[in-house]
Amino acid sequence: MGNPARSPRIFWFSNSPEAPTGYGTQTAQVVRRLKKRGHDVAVAANYGQQLGMGKWQGVPVYPQGFDGYSQDSIMSHYRHFSDGDPAVMVTLYDVWTLRNPALAEVPHILSWTPVDHMNVVPDVRRWLERPNVTPVAMSQHGLAAMERADIDGVYIPHALEKHWKPTEFEDDPWPGRFVVTVPNANKGSLPSRKSWGENLMAFGVFAQKHPEALLYLHTEARSQAGIDLVALIDACGIDKRQVTFVDPYSHRMGVPDRTMAQIYTRSDVLLSATAGEGFGLPVIEAQACGTRVIVSNFSAQPELVGDGWVVDVQPQWNPMQAGWFCTPIVASIVEALQESHGRWVDEGGHSGEALAFAEGYGADRVFAERWQPLLESLA
Repeated sequence: MGNPARSPRIFWFSNSPEAPTGYGTQTAQVVRRLKKRGHDVAVAANYGQQLGMGKWQGVPVYPQGFDGYSQDSIMSHYRHFSDGDPAVMVTLYDVWTLRNPALAEVPHILSWTPVDHMNVVPDVRRWLERPNVTPVAMSQHGLAAMERADIDGVYIPHALEKHWKPTEFEDDPWPGRFVVTVPNANKGSLPSRKSWGENLMAFGVFAQKHPEALLYLHTEARSQAGIDLVALIDACGIDKRQVTFVDPYSHRMGVPDRTMAQIYTRSDVLLSATAGEGFGLPVIEAQACGTRVIVSNFSAQPELVGDGWVVDVQPQWNPMQAGWFCTPIVASIVEALQESHGRWVDEGGHSGEALAFAEGYGADRVFAERWQPLLESLA
């Protein structure tokens, strides 16, 4: 007979571990270690597993529902997996989407929660205050915001596998260029959480004095769920020779992590000064490849900078969630781009400070120091 599974059993609700998204990669990272440690674990996908039961490295993957956030299927999948032996549910997604009333029946839910506003917004607060929910903050900012709302939580950051490291292209795709990379999803318009207008306007101002500057946009040029970036580039006066997009077919198929590591390594600075982040995984990925970063002085962003620039902001009200985002100041982004260009001229190469900082977010370390003690307390 085999050894019994380690307690507790885990029902993980998030993107499929095969999905090339932030939630997907974090799901794969933690679930892989849960299985290796001996936990009986299954994933309920709200994205990335459309029809039928899937399997990922021996882990069952339940399909997404017809509801946009799979609230029509979440409890059916949970009951099928638990089969009378209640499991701990872990959610890795925006908790305001969790609206199935039967979730009150689950004895224990760990909600790994993004807090991307100044404070915990009302819909998020209502979920985190539930008696069967243990809030898990993915940033120090999130934990502090929970504390201000008198919500007890624990802190577990997102983390990186070992393949995020300096990785050179065999042939430089952009020789002689100062490459500014923006890897953000083109999703949402009112508000535009990724602050596309402010970031591209700042690059347009900066690029007028630096013809060697190249903006690499790792996103969709035109998105039904976002904005028309081609029109925005034109409105910002950016020379077409100073901007390039990821190949759309490769982007749709999922760019491999090794290729992303090569892109980060070749980049001279990552530009991601946004309106708010629950974590901001590309900021850590880029630094793990030795690349400096530019972020907003807001939400989780400043705590993720080992080497880079934190730009000035002003408050921006988000009526959709009744909370404060920020607007990054264009002039401050331009100044950060100028300083990063100066570092490129004077120093070039990789940033040792960025590499050393990113090591603190290694997946093995975070799992051993953060996840294991939490799971042992539940067992």
